[in-house]
Amino acid sequence: MEELEQLEVKLLLEAVYQLTSYDFREYSSASITRRIQNRKMIEQFSSITMLTNAIIHDEQMRKQLMDDFTIHVTEMFRDPSFFKCLREFILPQFTNLPSIKIWHAGCSTGEEVFSMAILLHELGMLDRATIFATDINEKILHKATIARFPLHKMQMYTRNYLASGGTNSFSDYYDTDDSFAYIKPALLQRIHFAQHNLVTDQSFNEFHIIFCRNVLIYFNPALQTKVHQLFFDSLQNGGFLALGNKETMTFSAKSHRFLNDYAHEHIFQKNV
Repeated sequence: MEELEQLEVKLLLEAVYQLTSYDFREYSSASITRRIQNRKMIEQFSSITMLTNAIIHDEQMRKQLMDDFTIHVTEMFRDPSFFKCLREFILPQFTNLPSIKIWHAGCSTGEEVFSMAILLHELGMLDRATIFATDINEKILHKATIARFPLHKMQMYTRNYLASGGTNSFSDYYDTDDSFAYIKPALLQRIHFAQHNLVTDQSFNEFHIIFCRNVLIYFNPALQTKVHQLFFDSLQNGGFLALGNKETMTFSAKSHRFLNDYAHEHIFQKNV
């Protein structure tokens, strides 16, 4: 039965690739299979093959499955000690540069991007920064461009901000109505949102800092290696790669080209 399931998953992912050009074939097998099985149960299909047939003939079903494949768990100033490290040790290294280029790969709905804009603003660097925020999912990117969050989340975001070393009133950075908080337009002016697929797309600039947190854990080792190469090619010498707290460069073919002075925060510096 397990071999049959593996074959069905392989055929479904091949169908997705042929129909959309999005390649999930090297995502972590356990993770991608779990999401396929969940969609199969929701749709009350008796087999993965039935789901494959549905996504071939039903574009909406195909889009729904694509949404299932992309994870969007994030929050502003998530892991406050990580942002405190950025504030105190990483960003000050770029203070005297005339410009700083930053890439948030897999930016989801933008909470991390807006957190970075606030940090840059407080350090007097935002007007010299160019922030590229990319994701594979167009629908999620659209949500990010709106820069709107449920009002009830702001209490948690405020706690995160203060724990990350913030000393201003966090409410200065957003406007509100009865239901939502809206990031202030001044913080958005240096941010450029665009669709980018880490699996198939190439490097598009040279960056001082690249963020890709909690994305690579869903890729198999071969795909992680491929993306590590992409990030290496996209970083300036001395630039920083920030990964999630469950991600590492230890087994990467490029591990010897990255310094690990901030290992507790999984921030790696490209060795000149």
